[in-house]
Amino acid sequence: MRAVYGSTVIAASDDTVVVEGNHYFPPEAVQWEYLADSSHTSVCPWKGTARYWTVEADGGRSVDAAWSYPNPKPAASEIAGHVAFWRDVRVEP
Repeated sequence: MRAVYGSTVIAASDDTVVVEGNHYFPPEAVQWEYLADSSHTSVCPWKGTARYWTVEADGGRSVDAAWSYPNPKPAASEIAGHVAFWRDVRVEP
């Protein structure tokens, strides 16, 4: 799987974890130089608190388009530290 913004590959891995239709990429598969910290968070009742990043590449930016659960609840432990994408980021095989 690949997460692509514009023509830039933000993450690529054959070892994603799919939860609720989202591919979560292992942290070592992410090109962190394209992610800028965001102060945004959200809470999922069964996964816990998510933190977000803004994707910046190809001269553009997609606010809060990447997220992760650094310390998920036990039911979601398999995605600890993994990163998922949405909005303008395409996730494709």
